[in-house]
Amino acid sequence: MVKISLDDVLYIEETSITVRGYRRRTTVPSRIFRFMDIHEGDMLRWVAMKDGTVVITKSEGKKVQNNK
Repeated sequence: MVKISLDDVLYIEETSITVRGYRRRTTVPSRIFRFMDIHEGDMLRWVAMKDGTVVITKSEGKKVQNNK
C-alpha cells in the first residue's frame, strides 16, 4: 500500500470512465489540467506499478497535431 502524506497533496479529484466499444475514456479534472499545464495534443504517460498505484505524468514526447 502506498502511503501519502496529506501535507504533500495539492488536489484530490475523481472522474468516471466511459466505455464505448473498444474506447475507454476519462476526463482530466480542470484543476489537474491547469496544474499540469496541459494543452491540446499533449501526451500523458501512464505508469502502472506492481502495488496497484498508477502514476500519470505529462510526457515530453511529440505533440499530436490536430488538423481541423
